Amino acid sequence: MSDQLFDAIEYLEKEKGIDKDILMEALEAALISAYKKNFKSATNVRVDIDEETASMRVFSRKTVVDEVENNQEEISLQEAREINPNYEAEDVIEVEVTPKDFGRIAAQAAKQVVTQRVREAERGVIFSEYVDREEDVMTGIISRKDPRFVYVNLGKIEAKLAESEQMPTEDYYVHDRLKVFVNKVENTSKGPQIYISRSHPGLLKRLFEMEVPEIYDGTVEIKSVAREAGDRSKISVHADDPEIDAVGSCVGQKGQRIQVVVDELKGEKIDVVEWSDDPVVYVSNALSPSKVVDVLVDEEDKATTVIVPDYQLSLAIGKRGQNARLAAKLTGWKIDIKSESEAREQGLLDDYDGEEAEDSYSDIDEDLFE
Repeated sequence: MSDQLFDAIEYLEKEKGIDKDILMEALEAALISAYKKNFKSATNVRVDIDEETASMRVFSRKTVVDEVENNQEEISLQEAREINPNYEAEDVIEVEVTPKDFGRIAAQAAKQVVTQRVREAERGVIFSEYVDREEDVMTGIISRKDPRFVYVNLGKIEAKLAESEQMPTEDYYVHDRLKVFVNKVENTSKGPQIYISRSHPGLLKRLFEMEVPEIYDGTVEIKSVAREAGDRSKISVHADDPEIDAVGSCVGQKGQRIQVVVDELKGEKIDVVEWSDDPVVYVSNALSPSKVVDVLVDEEDKATTVIVPDYQLSLAIGKRGQNARLAAKLTGWKIDIKSESEAREQGLLDDYDGEEAEDSYSDIDEDLFE
């Protein structure tokens, strides 16, 4: 075997980060397999690789026995003592069986091992690089499509955008640039697989983090996100500092910050509301843009009955129940909406004091996107 193989192994260790010992172990195993395959041998063999002389030898390992029953695995005590008189029964003796043309076979085996290990190492590097990007946003370019997936090139790998993760209101064309949410990174037998999404609530959250400095630095916290991709979303935010307007920070001056997110999501309407640990206030805010007269809370069932002005009932419920559905997802509370007149008929407003629950920036949001 030439010095080139060992030079290549050292190069791979430095440039690809593949441990030399791992390569040598893999090479030794490959050479043993190649010997048994090419010489149809079932003998237990060992390969000795000498880096200094750039050579290798194959040794057959046989057990010393009094009476031989298997010539490939055993050697008689008499024969063993002809080699070395100190051998005893049950000792293991090694006899060199290196074929004359083993160098050619070894070169082929070495090439396969090196190629395989390089491929595995490159896959490992790619996996390590992208596994840290789980639940993050990346920008890629659509490279191709098939009936099941849109494939997005993220640099060193193609990610899969499944049909279920696509926005129903969005069309995808080859060469389009796209921001995607990294759902999952897996290391499979076929190499790293990256699954991405355009409909995941995490995409909305990350886009706000990218656009709103107060969220990025932790001054404003995103508490919850509810999303029906391509149509409407709600996001609740909170700031520990009472002097900081959490909702206003997300909306931005004249709605500039939120408009960037809306544009990225192709016109998806977004309600930004103030989070509160008081369910009355939180549920009222979550039903933005509707006004709320009162909220009756059932702590045991984590359910609320929300009373709204008659003229705002349809607005509170929303088209196909969307507004109420998103508010329930956002808050984690069940929400039953009743009109003011219905509530009075049922005696639910007897103790109502006339004060409305705290409002959010619903008017601003509605003006921006309606």
